[in-house]
Amino acid sequence: MAETRRLDGKTFLVTGGAGFIGSNFIRYLLQSYPDCKIINLDKLTYAGNLENLEDIAGNPRYTFVQGDIRDGEVVSSLYEKSDIVVHFAAETHVDRSILEGGEFVLTDVHGTYILLETMRNHSIELFIHISTDEVYGSRKTGAFKEEDALNPSSPYSASKAGADRLVYAYWVTYGLPVIILRPTNNYGPYQYPEKFIPLFISNALEDKTLPLYGKGDNRRDWLFVEDHCRAIDCVLNKGNMGEVYNVGAQNEISNIVIANKIVELLGKPESLIKHVPDRLGHDFRYSVDCRKIHSLGWKPAMDFEEALRLTVTWYSEKKSWWKKIKDKSRDFKSFYEKYYRDRK
Repeated sequence: MAETRRLDGKTFLVTGGAGFIGSNFIRYLLQSYPDCKIINLDKLTYAGNLENLEDIAGNPRYTFVQGDIRDGEVVSSLYEKSDIVVHFAAETHVDRSILEGGEFVLTDVHGTYILLETMRNHSIELFIHISTDEVYGSRKTGAFKEEDALNPSSPYSASKAGADRLVYAYWVTYGLPVIILRPTNNYGPYQYPEKFIPLFISNALEDKTLPLYGKGDNRRDWLFVEDHCRAIDCVLNKGNMGEVYNVGAQNEISNIVIANKIVELLGKPESLIKHVPDRLGHDFRYSVDCRKIHSLGWKPAMDFEEALRLTVTWYSEKKSWWKKIKDKSRDFKSFYEKYYRDRK
């Protein structure tokens, strides 16, 4: 096990920091390390939202830079000011990747390549790559270990697998100081409302249909975003270079159960839940073995029932945040109109 690293006083470059997990992590860093500085590099695509960080926008330890991870000049200029990189920036929505996968390859794979290649000429102390458990593919029983083969089944997970292995290749070939995390499905505040849990919460609050794929028996391991931030922190402090760490709550729940919990928490009728044609290539179950990161001292702190309740409460109290996205975003509306039209 690596010795505990000193993180306070370091400058972190966070890519994709205006997104869901990235914005939560930036807030976590500022609270946990009072002497650290943060540079947030985000292109501000449809899912990037500076409102996610408006409460810390004036913090003198925080700097926002609008830019693309595929722009080597921008990346190089920011590396000159940074000690540690935490790489979240990616296209992440499976449904969108099914309709058009090209941008996923360009951002997730080529963008990661630019970050790594540019890093060869800079003195970055540590590069944390946020991958996903979806790179393993689906399995009926048991749990994937970090050394298991990758078998992605959607354009999204394939692009993430490509980035994941590219990061590892730069460790083996060039000795770059990298660590890879493969987290399970995250949920919590500030998640873009096209994703399953915030979509169902916001639709229920508007008394709109909750479109549940197939029978709703697909299973996921749901990880509260704050627990994920703590896991990244643990690996930043204690993780071994060149290693992969699975991160999950070991909390497998079927989609239909979560849908029912959401309508129950909001006092809405179950009739809002409508079964729709299943997603193309829909993985049935994800499950990862997390003993490796447990050995570093991390375990999830949040109970699922409590964390889901907190999440439902947050979206109930922050209607203005998600209504701006759902009511005014042509991109959001046109995407779902096209997706469900093509699935009929």
